Amino acid sequence: MAGLKAFSARVDDGMLMRAFFHLLLGAALIFVVIDFREIAAQNAAAPFDPADPSVAPVLPPALTTGEPEDAPGEVKTSAEALKQAIRFDLQPGGILAARGAIDPGAAERFKTEIEARGEYVKVVSLDSPGGSVADALAMSKLIRERQLNTEVAAGALCASSCPIVMAGGVERRAAETAVIGVHQVFNGARERLSPERAMSEAQHTTAEVTRHLDAMGIKPGLWQKAMETPPDRLAYLDAKTLREVALTTDGASTAEAK
Repeated sequence: MAGLKAFSARVDDGMLMRAFFHLLLGAALIFVVIDFREIAAQNAAAPFDPADPSVAPVLPPALTTGEPEDAPGEVKTSAEALKQAIRFDLQPGGILAARGAIDPGAAERFKTEIEARGEYVKVVSLDSPGGSVADALAMSKLIRERQLNTEVAAGALCASSCPIVMAGGVERRAAETAVIGVHQVFNGARERLSPERAMSEAQHTTAEVTRHLDAMGIKPGLWQKAMETPPDRLAYLDAKTLREVALTTDGASTAEAK
């Protein structure tokens, strides 16, 4: 005890404070490293979120907090599966299942898949909450270029930018219980845009989508419904409306998409 008192007498208060500060700094650094590793691991495993403002311009995902109304059926695919970046699975009968959110880069992966297995693919079966508009447009154009058909099967979802992809099909089918919906565009650019530029970007995207849908033979009513519907809601399209806006084609019975 006497030795400790003697040591304390030789050490001034400044030295004690500096030692205490360095001890706290070292502890803080340890916790920062631990937190960083945990965050990095979480981010690596996190699903693509089309509503994330760090991604390219998108239509908001169908998996929003808004209350859906009058859905024509129940979505059978889990929300977690739909939030994942879209993936492609070749199934019997020439059906290429496309399930998940349309993330930036999805169109390139889709192109690679079609180039690798194009001779086997006849139909692209969609199950997606939407996502990147640019990728949806590119996928739709490739589908039409390759003269493929599109479908939304029973219990599947095709919302936001997904109907843009569906529009590319030469023949387009939807099951009676398929859930197909549209709503307004919004800008999810990495940078924070001024209201004026955000409006300009939205108008440009709307014009681009409108031109494409017209080229695909889709009637203006589809995009009008989208523009009338708030971003956190969905305007669901029943079988009658799908035929009226030509998102399903004549002679392609909704019963065909099992």
